[in-house]
Amino acid sequence: MASTVLDVRDTGAPARVRTSRRVPVAALAAGSLAVLEAVGLLATGLAQVDVVLASPIRPAGLLIVLGLGVLAGWIVLCGGGGAALIDGSGRRLVVITSSVELFVVSTLGVLAVMLPLPTWLTGGLPLPLLFALAVALPIGKLLLSDTPSAREWVLQGPRVRARRPDPVAHHRVLCTLTLGVIALGLGAVAVVGPSDAGLGSPASSVVHQP
Repeated sequence: MASTVLDVRDTGAPARVRTSRRVPVAALAAGSLAVLEAVGLLATGLAQVDVVLASPIRPAGLLIVLGLGVLAGWIVLCGGGGAALIDGSGRRLVVITSSVELFVVSTLGVLAVMLPLPTWLTGGLPLPLLFALAVALPIGKLLLSDTPSAREWVLQGPRVRARRPDPVAHHRVLCTLTLGVIALGLGAVAVVGPSDAGLGSPASSVVHQP
């Protein structure tokens, strides 16, 4: 009878204790590549917008606005997908953006063979080198995000974050004293500070000597 009781207790025990998880190397690498790509796209867009506007063959204003909107949206999607993969929320956004990037780069590569690309788009780099670099990034993200460790990481769900008390509610007296000191300091500067009344003296006070 005692053995039966022990078996029941063992069966009701939790299968495992939830511990802190570490991000797999593949998921961390894919997410970091996506975030770094977003930063690189932002830097490239800021650097090339002046070149496009100063170009003698400047596109129409509507095309510029549309291009900037697409670039901004793509930056958000790349950065958000990388952050979601690192957090374990999902890898779908990384896969979708990488697939679209691979399609766009392949299309541009085919067009570059038939039509010359503008210099501001290539950055002065040779087309084979530029095409290899542009293709390697989405392929690398796809391969890294499709590894078994990355898939298992996403299946486990996002990491559980520990609840932390609100510092303002926990240190309410200290926050009140800090605001009071700041207010007293600003008031003292306003009262004791030098007055600029002499700078705006009226023209009638100026003595005119013939």
